[in-house]
Amino acid sequence: MTVVSSRGVLSRPAPPPRLTVSYGPLPEHVADVWLPPGEPSAAGAGGDGDGPPLLLVVHGGFWREEYDRRHARPQCAGLAAAGYVVAAIEYRRVGRDGGWPTTFDDVALAVDTVPAAVAAALREAPTGRAPTSPPPDAVLVGHSAGGHLAVWAASRHRAPASAPWRLAAPPPSVAGVVSLAGVLDLPAAAELDLDGGAARDFLGGGPGDVPERYAAADPLRLTPAAVPTVLVHGTDDEQVPPELSRRYAAAAGPHASLVELPGVEHFALIDPESPAWPSVLDAVTQVVRAERG
Repeated sequence: MTVVSSRGVLSRPAPPPRLTVSYGPLPEHVADVWLPPGEPSAAGAGGDGDGPPLLLVVHGGFWREEYDRRHARPQCAGLAAAGYVVAAIEYRRVGRDGGWPTTFDDVALAVDTVPAAVAAALREAPTGRAPTSPPPDAVLVGHSAGGHLAVWAASRHRAPASAPWRLAAPPPSVAGVVSLAGVLDLPAAAELDLDGGAARDFLGGGPGDVPERYAAADPLRLTPAAVPTVLVHGTDDEQVPPELSRRYAAAAGPHASLVELPGVEHFALIDPESPAWPSVLDAVTQVVRAERG
């Protein structure tokens, strides 16, 4: 069977964000925000469950400079059309002052602060209303390298004591994770030379060169998962082998589950026009329902 690629989604026009919030002083410290249809303001999103859930999208691109959050616009617009408040974070990437440790600095800061920044921005909008709940928890939705970063961000409490991002408990701003074709085994990514050595470029060497970095960054080393986590992976993914999600699912415990989609390739999971998109929405719904009880 011929697999039709959705790679064109990376450059497909899509509705622009409704607003952009900052989470730090650098140009990359921003998040674009989309609102659901008919929601001039979604202040109060998430929180105690009386508003639309907040999804924090972490884009992929093998952590490299040439792929920024703009390629995730169709994905974000599709998630907003399904009824969610969506915030797509940017972060420093390899070739643009990113990699170890700055990419991790940015993603940790974004995950911990963007939900409150979104709530504040919507509250201050002219059509806004004061939220009836605290700043919302977020469901992290990450694709490819963004799947790695999303799972990592939710697992920082299991990082080595020497890691600067270690938390004493699961991050309170994270309600759950959806990993779409995530790079969830970094030593395997290095060994397989995915995207021409992306993992080695990201961490500054292989597992034998910088073992302490892999110990702090590899999701497989940060198990079991502490929040509801759904992994979605196409069986025909040529960029990130589905075995990487299988390994994480086997190690992550009862909070994690794996959905394998036969005949689905890498980019279909961020393409609202692909046959795989309903399965992505199902995964998000599953995590949101688990979080809201």
